[in-house]
Amino acid sequence: MPLRSDNSTLRSRNPVLSGRIFQNLPAVAAGEGMTINGTIARAGLLLVLMLITGWWTWNRFMAVAVASHSLAAGMSAVGPFLWGGLIVGLILALVCSFKPNWSPVAAPLYAIAEGTFLGAVSAMFEVQYHGIVLQAVLASVGVLVVMLALYRTGVIKVTQKFRMGVVAATGGILLLYLAAWALGAFTHVNMSFVYGGGGTFGILFSVFVVCIAALNLVLDFDLIDRASEQGVPKYMEWYCAFALMVTLVWLYIQLLQLLASSRR
Repeated sequence: MPLRSDNSTLRSRNPVLSGRIFQNLPAVAAGEGMTINGTIARAGLLLVLMLITGWWTWNRFMAVAVASHSLAAGMSAVGPFLWGGLIVGLILALVCSFKPNWSPVAAPLYAIAEGTFLGAVSAMFEVQYHGIVLQAVLASVGVLVVMLALYRTGVIKVTQKFRMGVVAATGGILLLYLAAWALGAFTHVNMSFVYGGGGTFGILFSVFVVCIAALNLVLDFDLIDRASEQGVPKYMEWYCAFALMVTLVWLYIQLLQLLASSRR
């Protein structure tokens, strides 16, 4: 069945899932296209890859930080992996976004790179706030399960206005991140609330971002459902799994910041 190029049906909700990706894709035979189960399996594989590389950088950080009783020493030990994973992960994310047919290779590589970054960041938070990583992981899983249940039961209905609102909020947050980075790098303006600082206001901002990330999960579920119904090519399972991981990584990091702010 030919693929319909319906932007209202396959409009992006995740920053890396753009409606244009689903336009002009080749038609596939019945039973040979993307499936929800296939997407879930690939998302699980990407998560395992993240956990493996994250565990490696976590152990490296902890070994040095504990032995030297120095957070700075631990950061020095994993600094290249932290920044390398972040930069390589960003590059691979862009590759997946603009070349979805490369996602069967680029998505696993993204998971490996992102895992090294997350492992280092998680270890840094754990040293400062014991038990915070387990709390953030459990909270992330809880949010994922709850939002999936709300979506499947129809409690949250994905309408066009809902999509537009979440997309607008997500775009505004991303612009605020960029503004905070630019102002911090080139001026003396401090927007620490964006990164979990700033006291009560920082906590409220983190709560807002966590809510928007959670709503992005709902929109990702909806997009995966609709894309599977349209019969898009099989490689789009990797692409959609990668996109779901992007949202989960964002949610997890924001929960770390929120929990750290509340402990302060």
